Amino acid sequence: MISSMLRNERRLYAVWSGLPLKHSGERGSHVVAGLDGLHTCAGRAGWLAVCSLLLAWVAGCGSGLRLHPVTPESVVLAFGDSLTSGVGAEEEASCPAVLAHLLGCRVVNGGVAGEVTREGLVRLPDLLQRHQPQMVILCFGGNDMLRKLNDEEIARNLREMVRVARQAGADVVLLGVPQPGLLLRAPPFYREIAEELDLVYEGAIVSRILSTPSQKSDLIHPNASGYRHLAERLAEVIRKHS
Repeated sequence: MISSMLRNERRLYAVWSGLPLKHSGERGSHVVAGLDGLHTCAGRAGWLAVCSLLLAWVAGCGSGLRLHPVTPESVVLAFGDSLTSGVGAEEEASCPAVLAHLLGCRVVNGGVAGEVTREGLVRLPDLLQRHQPQMVILCFGGNDMLRKLNDEEIARNLREMVRVARQAGADVVLLGVPQPGLLLRAPPFYREIAEELDLVYEGAIVSRILSTPSQKSDLIHPNASGYRHLAERLAEVIRKHS
């Protein structure tokens, strides 16, 4: 079993170095061809050391996107429409209010009911300058879809919001908003934007809440229980990636 592991480790090293392996002629010693002895590892201990470093590097690359840790001094901007402002619940039960308690920091409620992404894009720079947030939670697009605006326009506006927020030095967390209909699912462009721009993305929670009668105040808004569920999920995602 150990010899098999060592063979796999040697192959891994060869793959990452882009060079072939050959036996050096000494028992337990292998050389990566063409490196003039610089990457020679005599014995199993050497190979284990090299491959441990390589595996650690690979693991670090796959550990996911990172956010700056939230501290009591942090400011988070929750930016969106009525899902952010908290329509369907009292102000203290809105998602930003609950999230502030969960994270232990200031969370600015930047939601405006009825707003479409084009309008939000105009409003965002002032909020960023005024509050200088460390993080922006972006939850936009529902009103665009209700008004049957073009998906490409929504996606373009969201991308620009991300660019503006990052230019101001803020991390961005993107929430997928479900398209109205029988199947409450976020359109594919949300995930595409997240992958394209390397964003922390949560695409299921809003759909899940709006598919649960006990967590809705009407067809398109959560109630206090739903907003708490949303805030708890956001806090979980933020901590996971911090």
